Formats: sequence, C-alpha cells, structure tokens
Amino acid sequence: MTPMEELKLTFVNVGYGEAMVLECPDPGRPDGTFVMVIDGGSGEPEEYAGDSGRIPLDTYLSLRGIDRIDLMVATHIHEDHLCGLLPAAERLKPGALWQSLPPAFYRAMRPLEIPEDGIAPSRAKFLRALNDYQTLCRRMEGRLFQVLAGAERRLCPGLMVRVLGPTAQRAEQLEDMCLELYREKDDAAFWQRLARLDGEMNNYSLMLLLDYHGTRILLPGDTNCMGYDGLTEADLQADLFKVGHHGQRDGVSAEQMRMIRPRAVVCCASSDRRYNSAEPGILKMMADDGADLYFSDCPPGPDGTPPAPHRALEIRIGGGTMKAAYHWEV
Repeated sequence: MTPMEELKLTFVNVGYGEAMVLECPDPGRPDGTFVMVIDGGSGEPEEYAGDSGRIPLDTYLSLRGIDRIDLMVATHIHEDHLCGLLPAAERLKPGALWQSLPPAFYRAMRPLEIPEDGIAPSRAKFLRALNDYQTLCRRMEGRLFQVLAGAERRLCPGLMVRVLGPTAQRAEQLEDMCLELYREKDDAAFWQRLARLDGEMNNYSLMLLLDYHGTRILLPGDTNCMGYDGLTEADLQADLFKVGHHGQRDGVSAEQMRMIRPRAVVCCASSDRRYNSAEPGILKMMADDGADLYFSDCPPGPDGTPPAPHRALEIRIGGGTMKAAYHWEV
C-alpha cells in the first residue's frame, strides 16, 4: 500500500484536551483527500503556554495548509474538547458538523453570563463551552446533524464509521437536562443543575468506531469506564484505542481493555498530568496488556519518561500496519 493510500490520524498537542485531524485518500475530493476534525481542544490562550509543543487546532490547520474540513465532530460539550473548534469552523466553514443533540436544540439556549468572581474555574469553563456550542451550531445552520448509536456511514473509499453511543434514550436524557438548566429561574437551583450536567457530560460523548480497510480505531470521547453499558467485545475490539477521560483512573477498566485488545493506545493528557490524567496505574495496566502507548502531549509514561516535546502525534494506517511518530515541525 503506497503512502497515498494510507489514512493519517493526527493527535494535535492541545495540552489538556483533545483535537484530532483525520486525512483519508479520496479521489472524489478536490485535492484527493477527505478531511475530518474530531474535537478542537481548548479555546483559552493560556492552555498553549509552556515548552511541550502545545498549539491551537486552528493554528495547526493553518500551518499545515489544510484549507477545508469535510466533516467536523463535537463529541460533547466540554471546554477542552469543544471551544477550539469554533475558530476553525468560522474560518473554514466545515461541510457538516456531527454532534448528539437535535439540530434545532441550540435555539432553546441563551447566552449564559460568566461571573468574573466567586466561581470555580471548572464552572466558568463549562459555561464558556455551552456558549460556544450555541455559537458553533448557529454558524453551522443547515449543516448540523445529530448522530446516535447505530448510525453507520461510509465516509470515503475504504473508511467506515459506526456510532456506538450515545443511544437515542441517552440523547433524550441529555436534551432534558440541558432544557431544565436553561429553564431554571432560581439561582441556587441553576448552579446545582449546572454542576450535575457538567459532571455527567462525559458519558454522553459521541463514541466512534472507525474501520479503515479492516484496521479499527475506537474513539470514545471522554466516555469513562461507566459509559460502556450494552457494548460487546464485537463492538469494542480495536487496533487503535484513544483512552477515554484523558487516561484518568476511570478511563477504562481491565475488563474493557480485554474486550478492546488494542495494539496501540493514545492518551490525551497534559504534560503536567492535570486532574490526575495519564494516571500511572492505568498506564501500567495498558502497557502490561501489551499495547504500545502514545501521548498527544508530554506526560510521563509508565517508566516515568515523557516523550520528546512535539506539536503532534501522527499515526499512519494502511495495509494492516500502524506507524506512529511525534513531530515538532508542522
């Protein structure tokens, strides 16, 4: 299989967050490549400070000369996944946006005020994500789609995607919780609803299973080990697994790892291991299961050694093989 026939999946170093760029050969596209972006990292400039190589998604796309996004995916509404999508969407106008709420839901939302003082940083981030989600949906009017468990799509030659979650029932639960938040008029009850929604949002993530000529890639968003109900080994088995919840201890269980049986695992944790991401115990469990471990940023691995500073982790897939490399130059 020639390089032109390889799928390239890039994990951009966005620090504590996730942003992926998938490029797949497609003769039907103007430049012969289908481009898919999955999540966008943080929108906060301070996230990109430091010397580990962190770079905003839109800056990365611009430096790469990527001037088109055929499909954008927002797995869930958290600042470290969603807010970095907005600049890229405004500049490149993606052909479609996949997410898990009804396309018209954003019209029921209103801009939420973010207090300057007296609010936990995590709550401010979540309010910002909700506001940016509404803006993103408004920008994508007419190109906004709800995708749920059971959906299957051929994205381009040789590349299929199957949505594993959330189910329609779970999506209705998410919609109800969001509506209750926006309808709440009592201040104390509003903050309680906000905290609950923030805490439960991870397990409403879009879970995608990609299949490129028989090589399977499992991308569960921030789904943790409590969010795999009803999924079987046949659903989950994958050659490449992006571990959920930034490799925190609840990211995946030992039983789930036995079902997935990945050859390689990518952990999107920050170099400072914020929120106990890239938790040593879970990294050791995955390494002991025989998986090769890679990181989007530069936290210490199971042996305590971090990867070299890099802008992106690039994985090329084709002919049944996977080749991973870290890159500083864009």
